[in-house]
Amino acid sequence: MRTHTQKELGVFSLPVIVGALGFFVDVYDLLLFSIVRKPSLESLHLSADQVLSKGELIISVQMIGLMVGGVFWGIMGDKKGRLSVLFGSILLYSLANIANGMVQTVGQYTLMRFIAGVGLAGELGASITLVSEMLPKEKRGIGATIIASVGVFGAVSAFFVYQAFQDWRLCYYIGGGMGLLLLLLRANVIESGMFDVVKKTAVVRGNFLMLFNNKERLMRYVKGVVIGLPVWYVIGILITFSDKFGTEFGIAGVNPGKAIMYQYVAIGLGDLSAGLLSNYLKSRKKTLFIFLSILAVFIVLYFSQSSGWGNTTSMYMICAGLGFGAGFSVLYITMSAEQFGTNLRASTAISIPNVVRGILPLIILLHKGLRSLTGNYVTGGWITGIFIMLIAVIAAYHTKETFGRDLNFVEE
Repeated sequence: MRTHTQKELGVFSLPVIVGALGFFVDVYDLLLFSIVRKPSLESLHLSADQVLSKGELIISVQMIGLMVGGVFWGIMGDKKGRLSVLFGSILLYSLANIANGMVQTVGQYTLMRFIAGVGLAGELGASITLVSEMLPKEKRGIGATIIASVGVFGAVSAFFVYQAFQDWRLCYYIGGGMGLLLLLLRANVIESGMFDVVKKTAVVRGNFLMLFNNKERLMRYVKGVVIGLPVWYVIGILITFSDKFGTEFGIAGVNPGKAIMYQYVAIGLGDLSAGLLSNYLKSRKKTLFIFLSILAVFIVLYFSQSSGWGNTTSMYMICAGLGFGAGFSVLYITMSAEQFGTNLRASTAISIPNVVRGILPLIILLHKGLRSLTGNYVTGGWITGIFIMLIAVIAAYHTKETFGRDLNFVEE
């Protein structure tokens, strides 16, 4: 079923700019815990072992919050509109991050990261959904690339803010404050014309169960999730715990915050390169395979440091390489928006990247199980990586090309 659309906008229109700034704040807040994990937990008087175990717990709970929020905001985006998500999500995670700066116990910390995770879930998917529906089909990949490329530098900013102030509580206050300021900018953003037209029809919108009553539609969704798993395997395992891997490799002094900073600078370059390359090749899939290959090379280099040749410089450079390879994140999120009709687009485009993030606790559990089974932290890490990369490649192979697809349709 076809729908009417509004006048198309340019790649530097207000929705793109505000979306980019929103994702910047989103990434700042999302990655801040990984950057301040050690000093914040140490300030709560945890031992070294507790810093590792509680850190894994908190990041897992945060990711579960993202998965819950992804489904909630996705349904909200299709039922009430894309703008309702952009306003509601940023308000929730901004207030949660301000509260995060006031925590005194691990339990409070965990709860606030869960609430922040729920709020953070709506940002990127809603922005890309809105932009994808408002830009010409030949330019929507560029619009998504601008949002992603600007946004990832939020992690870099989080690192430098912490380096400047050395106060993890203040870092959370700054993140919450930026979100509240951005909320004011969103007052001038208009709703998607495609959504406005569908809203006036009898078409069912935001019914998440529609994903489960049609096998082909469900497989589209599952493949979208699986393609994104390598990104969060790299971020949530290899980078967040790079200090632990460094110790196992015989590399002393690895700073996870610095590793995240290097990785996210490179993710920004990777997102930009992937977006431009997909436009040049006129293919999301070809570009996706190129970047999966790049990511695989740097995963191999990462673990090859266990042979004794690595040092802190090589670790940070490889983390940057991992970030560049993970730049295909902009592709799989854009493909998520392009795979589904207007009445289910927000539900899928918002929930897919957050279900990917929400699966991180399972990836952490897989790593835990494998390192216990093998008796080796590093071996558990690379076996986990092989499994994640293999299923992502299979999912990508069986995913249809979406470049240039007309989004003016609904799911029935």
